[in-house]
Amino acid sequence: MKLSKIIESLEKWAPPIYQEHYDNSGLMVGDKESSINGCLISLDCTEKVVEEAINKNCNLIVSHHPIIFSGINSVDTSHWTGRVIIKAIQNNINIYAIHTNLDNIKDGVNNKISSILNLKNIKFLKAKEGFSKKLEIYIPEENKEKFLEKIYDIGVGHIGKYKECSFQHKGKGTFIPQKESNPSQGSVNKKEEIEEIKLELFFDSKVMHNVLDVINSSHPYDEPNYFITDSLIKSRDVGSGMIGDRKIKFNELLEELKLKFESKSIKYTKILNQDVNKIAVCGGSGSFLVNDAIKKGADVFITSDFKYHDFFEANDKIVLVDIGHYESEQFTKDLIFEFLNKNLINIALHLTDENTNPIKYY
Repeated sequence: MKLSKIIESLEKWAPPIYQEHYDNSGLMVGDKESSINGCLISLDCTEKVVEEAINKNCNLIVSHHPIIFSGINSVDTSHWTGRVIIKAIQNNINIYAIHTNLDNIKDGVNNKISSILNLKNIKFLKAKEGFSKKLEIYIPEENKEKFLEKIYDIGVGHIGKYKECSFQHKGKGTFIPQKESNPSQGSVNKKEEIEEIKLELFFDSKVMHNVLDVINSSHPYDEPNYFITDSLIKSRDVGSGMIGDRKIKFNELLEELKLKFESKSIKYTKILNQDVNKIAVCGGSGSFLVNDAIKKGADVFITSDFKYHDFFEANDKIVLVDIGHYESEQFTKDLIFEFLNKNLINIALHLTDENTNPIKYY
């Protein structure tokens, strides 16, 4: 199977447009036209992971964290990233990262954590804005149904649990074809009047290119008139962290975190109440979501990478729990494996045997 097909499948699941502005998800090293015979899945891409890929005859590594993140000035063996990249290239191994775009989708990293913790009624902790678009387009009434069929097929008109949503307004369109125009109706320099429908439809920015393709291929006019504008509607499909219901005693929750996430050291703020009813989670670094967790009424917020002063932001309103970055995201490997195993054939999939956590505990 070609790498391009694997990437296409991954990016349909977690579109690159959903990654954070600072991120660098995507193909780190490789050739999209290469044929893949084996894939190794890991949280990080280290030298040992590359060696494991070589030993397992895998010429693709899919990692959660990008090996190239904030940019590099050189690729040499004085730094571990250079050694990883060089070894991968020397052994014809492709490296692909699926990072914050996987964090931000509904069935991504935080959904996996929520499932492990048996949370119910889960929702985004902070839904994203800026991904909802509105299309306004004018089309002859007789061409409306065929056009709508095409536009609905690519996902336009989906609003929450509803599909094929639109607003339609009848009117009359007028125009005078000019020289070198190619009107579907009328003649050059002769004023025309036609029954038109104004369609208004919402869509997610991930299908923007598809929307433009449908307009160019399915609209009868040689010069379609349309507008695409941003909507302030919060996305139902993209967001940071998750929050859900779970009745449990706080001390029991700590024991469960220690067991399920194999956390060697759990940091937490003052216990406010032993009775926990609502839990917020965020894989990786989640300190930016503390206020959102408080506003959403979470009793506990489980994440990682809190700095000393971050813990003060609990402010006697919530219990902050830091279980460690690797510990919080370790099941992302399983998430990627499950997706690829379900959606790809004729390729050997392997979960890494390497624990890539750089932190040791005494």
